[in-house]
Amino acid sequence: MRHWLKELRLRKKMTQSQVAEGVGVTTQHYNYIENGERNPSPEIAKKIADILGFKKHWYKLFDNDASPCKEAAT
Repeated sequence: MRHWLKELRLRKKMTQSQVAEGVGVTTQHYNYIENGERNPSPEIAKKIADILGFKKHWYKLFDNDASPCKEAAT
């Protein structure tokens, strides 16, 4: 599970549905990404990173154990 991704989303006071809509995927697909069940395409990863504020570190979505960068966590 990508706990850090959920934490970032909650800090932004966003629901999974809101992030999914902004990214252009279904809520179920975003849920799979957030839970580490699926990896996003690079295009989707960049959109998620942009919405949640870790744009420079979008590639962290491909490492299920990675923590967000300090800039994104604050």
